[in-house]
Amino acid sequence: MDIDRARTFLEIVHCGSFLGAADRLHVTQTTVSARIRTLEEGLGRRLFVRNRNGAQLTPAGREFERFAQSFVQIWERARQQLAIPSGRTSVIALGGELSLWNPLLLDWLVWMRKAKPEIAIHAHVGVPDQLIEQLRTGVLDIAVLYAPKLLPGFRVELLQEEQLILVRTPDREVKDDAAPDYVYVNWGPLFAAQHGTGSPAFREPGLMVGLGPLGLSYILRAGGMGYFRRGVVKPHIEAGELEIVEGAPEFTYPAYAVYPETGEGRADMQDALQGLKQVVT
Repeated sequence: MDIDRARTFLEIVHCGSFLGAADRLHVTQTTVSARIRTLEEGLGRRLFVRNRNGAQLTPAGREFERFAQSFVQIWERARQQLAIPSGRTSVIALGGELSLWNPLLLDWLVWMRKAKPEIAIHAHVGVPDQLIEQLRTGVLDIAVLYAPKLLPGFRVELLQEEQLILVRTPDREVKDDAAPDYVYVNWGPLFAAQHGTGSPAFREPGLMVGLGPLGLSYILRAGGMGYFRRGVVKPHIEAGELEIVEGAPEFTYPAYAVYPETGEGRADMQDALQGLKQVVT
């Protein structure tokens, strides 16, 4: 089976339409239709039902999805393995959200270098949707995320449950009229739903950011308060640069490792997962 046909099939499943898949693959809709038609002719089964709302999988299409997923992953794996550096036995491609790289995934890189030097590493930094897409298409072996989407054919393992705590610079006081001093960090929909609304400062933040390290750097330079991961702000608290806001609610912020079920039989994948668990503990 042609790899482009399998990728096209999965893009339609992901986007829900032939037009959306064409845009993502940077080809014409006619090309997408031709690839699927050839695929259906080869399989002898109709894979999609097209209507005004897009494209829906037929029962045969739902059954074929897991095979297409495996095919693309195996192809990407083969491509990576053929490019193994001299002196290494295999390659692990791991991606994570930016705020997870320091210190968790940086510690993992160091652990892998010491414990498994024979394994080459491809490290990727990205946003959740991008990492999931790379995982789904086989570019990544493992993705480390805060709120992963559930995908058929993939395992999700809890790595750590960190706390988000409210901290402030010592020279600032938390008052109801201190709204400009509160920096709201978008830690995802769960945090937004649980986020306290009892203070005007929380309802109308002076600054909203989508990246934890950016918000923290801003507060350290300009002053203010915000929610951040306990492990990240701990050294700043010990240095007297930040202090915990007593009585403020705390929120759980778990991190997960996501990887294909087919990876359970790979020794290098298990080594990489073991390293993640090791650095967490």
